[in-house]
Amino acid sequence: ERQLVESGGGLVQAGGSVRLSCVGSGFTFRNYGIGWFRQVPGKEREGVSSISPRDGSAYYADSVKGRFTFSRDNAKNTGYLQMNSLKPEDTAVYYCAADRSYLAGAMEYDYWGQGTQVTVSS
Repeated sequence: ERQLVESGGGLVQAGGSVRLSCVGSGFTFRNYGIGWFRQVPGKEREGVSSISPRDGSAYYADSVKGRFTFSRDNAKNTGYLQMNSLKPEDTAVYYCAADRSYLAGAMEYDYWGQGTQVTVSS
């Protein structure tokens, strides 16, 4: 069974940091682009960041550029989203996703995790 599991969410104060993890199983992780998305109830899903399977280069949405860093450890089938200088507007459910045909900034992915809540208090 192909699966993605996120972890690391929680409650943090504004200005703080959180690291999210995304563990993949049931597919060849290193061959897939990984993306992070977030969604707030009543709003559209937003692409946050993604990372290429070919060269590890990362894409960031303007709203998180300079604050978030996405990395991957293919030996552990894990992607990491380091989120620094968090703002209340970063509050959302964060989802990771995997896609075989990776394209930076794309919104359509093959597999999705169940999400993890990040809440940033002011």
